[in-house]
Amino acid sequence: MNRIGEALVAAAMTALLCAPALAADPWKAEKVEKPKALEDLFKETRAPAPSEIPGMLTAPASAAGDINAAWYSQPTSRYRHGALGDTVEGGALVVQTKDGYKATFQLSQTEVFEDIAPRLADLDGDGISEIVTVLSSFSGGASVTVFGFSGGTLVRKAAIPFLGNPNEWMNIAGIERYLGMPTPEIAVVVTPHKRGKLGFLKLVRGRLIIVTAQPGFSNHVFGSTETRLSASADIDGNGSMELALPSQDRRTLRIVALTREGIKELASLDLPSPIDKAIGIEGEGPKLAFIAGLEDGSVWRISR
Repeated sequence: MNRIGEALVAAAMTALLCAPALAADPWKAEKVEKPKALEDLFKETRAPAPSEIPGMLTAPASAAGDINAAWYSQPTSRYRHGALGDTVEGGALVVQTKDGYKATFQLSQTEVFEDIAPRLADLDGDGISEIVTVLSSFSGGASVTVFGFSGGTLVRKAAIPFLGNPNEWMNIAGIERYLGMPTPEIAVVVTPHKRGKLGFLKLVRGRLIIVTAQPGFSNHVFGSTETRLSASADIDGNGSMELALPSQDRRTLRIVALTREGIKELASLDLPSPIDKAIGIEGEGPKLAFIAGLEDGSVWRISR
């Protein structure tokens, strides 16, 4: 491993061992009386995928990196789970670089991309974007699988093990610098519809490792195409991102941080109905608020 890689690994380990514990802040939940004014916070800004698969979206270019867009193509119904509203999934991944080069990775007949859109992020700090996907197999269920280029060819770079059983799924909650280090972590909720467990993953020395995990979370409603039931923000200005997402029953918004002790809950706000919409962010700094839409049609502002 080169010096940059060694430095990143050392920095990540130092963060886990030396990061200060975060104190809980007093948060409150208030019903929004005019929710129409906040509709823009829930709008989907990603463009439809060029493959024209219903519900599939395009991952836009990240600020850094060499990839302009990525999407799923080659629709298939060979994996009949329906977690995202129908049984049509992607059989291939298409990636377009900023210089116009387009590459396709076609899965085997026993795998699908059980996802709405890929996600782009530089996971190892080399200035080149990786493509983060949710890939499911007939026998093993879902896995977070990372793709990237090697000599101009799109290849699998790293993955966590499949969950072990078919029709077991996971939904990515965010890809941010939760430890405040130069490279981000991937937050993912494993089996959000039952026994939901929040885990943080990190690409280290070419391997995707599980940093920590904790049960009691969800970020998806079975059968829905809405996968954004989470939001990340630096709520205390320390350079590390925190994560807001629902509890397992989606009736509580939980705000957590990744610290040396693992996942630390900073706040927990009970709501009158389950969260079923994208979680939005309003304002910044001390005035930052999370906006949650509920199944009963109400909208709530969670703030300090």
